[in-house]
Amino acid sequence: MLYTSLPPTSDAISPLTTLQAGSVLLHRGDAVDRIPRLVKGKVVLGILTDGEISHQLGVVKGPFWLEAASGLLGLPHAVDAVAETDVQLEYVSLPDFLAQIKALPMAAQNLLMDMARSQRQQTELGVSRLAKDADARCAEWLLRHAEPDSLVGGLSVNLRERKRTIAAQLGIAPETFSRVLRHLRERQLISGGGRVLGLPNPQALRELAGV
Repeated sequence: MLYTSLPPTSDAISPLTTLQAGSVLLHRGDAVDRIPRLVKGKVVLGILTDGEISHQLGVVKGPFWLEAASGLLGLPHAVDAVAETDVQLEYVSLPDFLAQIKALPMAAQNLLMDMARSQRQQTELGVSRLAKDADARCAEWLLRHAEPDSLVGGLSVNLRERKRTIAAQLGIAPETFSRVLRHLRERQLISGGGRVLGLPNPQALRELAGV
């Protein structure tokens, strides 16, 4: 989903592929081995259920690189993608795509990587809001911000932002965030209070978060 004007070289690009509306172009969680460039048409991004997008994150229109950020970061696809109209696609293998990025000046490379990381984070947050309830979102957020803590002999989270700000990031009300933390503490999934929360059972949190 990364915007870039970088043109693929003629020897790296695949022949133009035409697919009908309704075709599944990307599967969330699949490894990235090539980067699709949407040349023409519209594509819906979101969460696929029973062959259809059940939760829509957005619509993109060609020309557009689909999930380039995932390829740059070496991560699996963050979203499902389905053709809303008939589409035309070109593909660039991941090694060729990365080689072109590495040919850019270092400042441009750093900028693209920063953009990729930011976009990936926003995409993951958007998917989490669509697919998960408040408890699962909070559990995922805690795991993402967990750090080793020698004092507790495990993981802990330092709440560097106000709870109201964290709740806004999760797309829930501050009162809901406080309620979820209370429930997690009652289930012994978090411990402590104030600005530092211990995570005594990370595996249970992962199961709750679905990760």
